[in-house]
Amino acid sequence: MTASPVLKIHERDNVAVALVPIKKGNPLSFNNVHIEVAEDIGVGHKIAIEDVAAGQNIIKYGAPIGHATQPIKAGSLVHVHNIATNLEGILDYTYEPEDKTTTNPSSACQITFEGYVRPNGDVGIRNEIWIVNTVGCVNKVAERLVYSARHHFKGRNIDGIHFFSHPYGCSQLGEDHKNTQKILAGLVNHPNAGGVLVLGLGCENNNIEEFKKVLKEQGPIDINRVKFLNSQDVEDEHQEGMAILEELVSYAENFSRQQVPVSKLKVGLKCGGSDGFSGITANPLLGVFSDTLVSLGGTTILTEVPEMFGAETILMNRCVSEEVFQKCVKMINNFKEYFIRYDQVIYENPSPGNKKGGISTLEEKSLGCIQKGGTSPVVDVLDYGDPVSLNGLNLLYGPGNDIVAVTALVASGAHLILFTTGRGTPLGGPVPTVKVSTNSVLADSKKNWIDFDAGVILQDKTMEDVSKEFFEYILDVISGRVLAKNEENDFREIAIFKDGVTL
Repeated sequence: MTASPVLKIHERDNVAVALVPIKKGNPLSFNNVHIEVAEDIGVGHKIAIEDVAAGQNIIKYGAPIGHATQPIKAGSLVHVHNIATNLEGILDYTYEPEDKTTTNPSSACQITFEGYVRPNGDVGIRNEIWIVNTVGCVNKVAERLVYSARHHFKGRNIDGIHFFSHPYGCSQLGEDHKNTQKILAGLVNHPNAGGVLVLGLGCENNNIEEFKKVLKEQGPIDINRVKFLNSQDVEDEHQEGMAILEELVSYAENFSRQQVPVSKLKVGLKCGGSDGFSGITANPLLGVFSDTLVSLGGTTILTEVPEMFGAETILMNRCVSEEVFQKCVKMINNFKEYFIRYDQVIYENPSPGNKKGGISTLEEKSLGCIQKGGTSPVVDVLDYGDPVSLNGLNLLYGPGNDIVAVTALVASGAHLILFTTGRGTPLGGPVPTVKVSTNSVLADSKKNWIDFDAGVILQDKTMEDVSKEFFEYILDVISGRVLAKNEENDFREIAIFKDGVTL
């Protein structure tokens, strides 16, 4: 990308990002800027490239990421000790749609992948058996069933057998209870599962009969694909469970991969453990991927609402209508009200790891975060747990917490998750969770976690070349030719958003 030790991202910026460690006292020259480095600057951190007065905005990505809390000399480190957020609480917004001509999905290039077509027309990228618990009390029953089933059904024509431990399904009230049901229903109906055993206890709030009502809200229950077992109703729940799994495996192994258009693909976009390069390499790479997939008729889903704060107007003005704009405003302000309800500071968001990686304020994090959504119009805004219904770029209500956000994306229908990281994480959701590193040091040091290295964009490869390589790689993953690292490691987790009382 550049041979310079620093990168100025936008022409309006008054800071640059260090691509290598820069020592105090070194002269620095780039883009007709000549300064002396006033202190050591770590990789991914910001250096002032002009004098900044106290109160003056710090500009990165061509936009303010906060203001200087003291005078900052050119050549100085710009970080949490001398910058503060400009953000406030609940805001009023005005719809100012971009003057941009939208294009219809391309039909000229018929890109396909090998997927599993379900009887209802949905397409899966894996053909697995899932055990979904109605309540956390039967977690260990499910775990024991999966352990036995993996040995008993080894060699059968399925891609795996999995369960997802969680602590809920009982002793919850109101929205928490509904949210648990919606998330679990999204898992039951997910097309990556060729067969599903819904495992209950029998006395829980989310008992099977009540849960069936929620399932039916999302469509008819396929009695061949979805089976139910109340553990209290049988003498030996393990024996009964294994018998039901035999039925499900026999059903699921009739499916085989076939060519389907990439327009059927739904992809969740997520970042975690971000650093100073997230908004330069990996997140923009996902943005290019998102725009490409949307142009081909596919679907992407962007969540992490707190990490839209400070950049939300960019998304709002890309909404396709006033109605979608108002849904976006509601999503943003509802999440701010959630913070306020618990007397929490809305804009105290960057984690210790984020800060260590060079991110100073929430505006900076958000401006990098939303780049995962590319430049496509926002076609819809989904409530937590809602299934995606419109092709294109969707926004989803959910927190920034990695596993909660990943779970929400999967429950909304994402076939796989694209997860960018600058610090590294082994996390995996119920679906392939592709880790994209923002820097090559991480990719080299954590080969057992990282699936794709976007750090090469800082070296000798262009975004155009890397994005083409990445798209081909994703086609290999969704067609089953390549497994994501979380699949190889069998790292599959869920977590459900909780906001209220537990009895």
